[in-house]
Amino acid sequence: MKPAVIFSLPILLLALIFPAFAQGNGGVASNPLSAITYRVGERLTYNVSFSSFPSVAHIELEVVSRGIYFGRDGLQLRGHVETTGVVNVALFAINNDYITYVDPETGLPFHSEELVHQGSRSIDNSQDFNQPAGAIANPAEQNSVPGTYDFLSAFYRLRGLPLADGATYDFSVRDGTDEYKAELKITGRQPIKTNVGSYDTIVSQVRVANNSRANGYRIKIYFSDDDRHVPVLVTARVSAGEVRAELAGSEFVTPQPTPSTTPAPARPAAPSPTPVVTATPHANDDAQGWPFKVGEQLNYQVFVAGSSAPVASANFQVHAHSRYFDRDGLLFAVKAQTAGAAQRLFIANDQINSYVEPKTLLPFRTELNLVEGKRRLNQTLSINQDYGTATTARGEKIDIPVGTHDYLSFFYAVRTFNLNPPKRNAISILVESKPKTLFITSLKRETIEVGAQKIPAIAISLTTDDPQADKYQLRMWVTDDKRRLPIRITGTTELGPFRADLVIIPATPQ
Repeated sequence: MKPAVIFSLPILLLALIFPAFAQGNGGVASNPLSAITYRVGERLTYNVSFSSFPSVAHIELEVVSRGIYFGRDGLQLRGHVETTGVVNVALFAINNDYITYVDPETGLPFHSEELVHQGSRSIDNSQDFNQPAGAIANPAEQNSVPGTYDFLSAFYRLRGLPLADGATYDFSVRDGTDEYKAELKITGRQPIKTNVGSYDTIVSQVRVANNSRANGYRIKIYFSDDDRHVPVLVTARVSAGEVRAELAGSEFVTPQPTPSTTPAPARPAAPSPTPVVTATPHANDDAQGWPFKVGEQLNYQVFVAGSSAPVASANFQVHAHSRYFDRDGLLFAVKAQTAGAAQRLFIANDQINSYVEPKTLLPFRTELNLVEGKRRLNQTLSINQDYGTATTARGEKIDIPVGTHDYLSFFYAVRTFNLNPPKRNAISILVESKPKTLFITSLKRETIEVGAQKIPAIAISLTTDDPQADKYQLRMWVTDDKRRLPIRITGTTELGPFRADLVIIPATPQ
């Protein structure tokens, strides 16, 4: 399946898994293979955003193992690309797995496989690479690249280059019958801040000589300025906005046992016909017992006072299980904003990130960027659950009970509770920089209608220890199964009663 250009997302994927074996102006022989970029067990995870959509896809890349493949010594590289949410449903559906086997001495691929998921079907494409003998040692021309690379092997070979200031590296890659001829030019250095930390980066610009359309996307790649040369950020410009792939996780997992025979092509399970999107799990994720999986995305439409058109939307997502700010963690994120005619009356655009400890789901860092009418709040809290403190970026300390949740972590923690009626649970939650007790009371089992579906659910009330405990009459319905998906939330506001319904994504991509 060739990278498409109907939607800008694949262009960014093309930059991450793209034309990329390169040689400097001094010739191929001057750029020996860098073993550090092929370290077995390395796993990189990227979150892809487009225009005003904070998360439209995720990308995972891994050096799986070294062994004997197809009768020769090789390294197995693996990639997974998957669109999520509204982009997956309405615009462009990608759910692909890539496996490439490369020579450990040269990085040249000798076999590649691509598994394309389309609904309940999977299409398996493979190709073999017949590399010219002695190509690396004796290039035909000083500035041409001998040998042929595919997208995945190219990604790793590019990282092993010197990436010297001002250098220009030619590169070539084949995708089926298409071949791209381009160059990577090092244009400078720039500090980049991501969700997993800040990096000094080497900035590069990609130009494609034989494809004007791809060249027009002005792809930039920001490599970490260290021995690993990890692409921290990749950007591309299109008429509808900017596409960005930002590093969301970098870890080393336990390598798989070294194989001695040719492996059968990997065939992951077909996508589930639910609002859940599953990413490649962390080594210990299955043992955590979460009712959700990494990659899950829940989209809600919000209605007010019986309106038939939604006045707002909210997108919840479970990002990679990785290391964040030098701690093992999960990243929860929510993006909520007004929509349609409601934007003329009241503009809201809220983004919350919650970094939580995987076993307890208690937050150790909360980032709030809230825009609600004239109100603005940009706050970062570092939370020490052992000492019961939340510290702002300015050094101000807030005393909290040990085991306090934030706005977002409680949404996921509730799903892990025993919710069988008439069970009542209580947690501490930080609201407007003040801790409050939130009571979660399971009321009854009932079947509710969401969209065109009737779903068995458990009704829950959410009250606080305030004098007016049920002031906002908050109610939530979760599915009566092990996932405990919140499918409806209701309450009252100054504008009247509201209802937030989960958007059920159909099984077949639109």
